[in-house]
Parts: sequence; C-alpha cells; structure tokens
Amino acid sequence: MLQPKKTKYRRPQKGRAKGFAHRGTELAFGSFGIKSLGTKWITGRQIEAARVAITRYMQRQGQLWIRIFPDKPITKKPADVRMGKGKGSPEGYVAPVTPGRMLFEIEGVPFDVAKEALRLGSQKLPIITKFVVRRDYDETQNV
Repeated sequence: MLQPKKTKYRRPQKGRAKGFAHRGTELAFGSFGIKSLGTKWITGRQIEAARVAITRYMQRQGQLWIRIFPDKPITKKPADVRMGKGKGSPEGYVAPVTPGRMLFEIEGVPFDVAKEALRLGSQKLPIITKFVVRRDYDETQNV
C-alpha cells in the first residue's frame, strides 16, 4: 500500500479541494490514461486495487505509471468515543484529486487492451474518470 516514509505534520487540517487541477493534467509518460472528472480523496488502498486490476488485464505487458500519491494523513477517532478530547490518530493516507488530474497512464499495449484495462481500473476508484489517448497516437502501428 502506498504511503509516505515521513510527513512534515502528523495530523494536518482537512483543507478544501476547490477548482480544477493545474498540474498533472496532460499525458506525460504513456499513450493512454485515465483522467479525473470529479473531486475526491483517493486512498492508498483504492489506488492499489486499481493498479492490480489494470496490470492483471494487461497480463504484465506494457508499462503502467501511477500519477497520484497518497501523502495526506487522515485521522479518525475510535467508535463510541465522546465529542472533544482532541483530534484522532492518523488512520491512513489519501491523495486529494481535483477534476482534470491524470491518474494512471499506460504504454506498450494495443488500444482495445488499454481501454478495457483502464476501464477495469477506474471501476475501483470513487470518482468518474475519462479515457484519454495521446494526440499523436497512431493506431496503425498497433504494438
């Protein structure tokens, strides 16, 4: 499961994810990718589940890039605990995602395999995504 080795603050504030992504909005590594169309916190477990689904369908061909990393600690108080008495302990890590953010990219597989693999991966995520293809991708060269 993805998580940072160390963080600057143990229990940060929630913050607000407003607007659209400014960085990480274009395909940088692969020919195909999935792009976020909504705002959500994506946990390390969800990223891992999507990664496993994608690589299983691709049968370990090609290459996969994960473009998000869960580096924001999320706290939770135990069940049946009264209000007050401070903030809960860190429970897991999330990656805040805003619309337009590229989540996964793949390369080295045919178009139809890439489309189905990324569709299966996006089903594991809590947001609506969009399949994108590199502008200069030539389908006739079919890997």
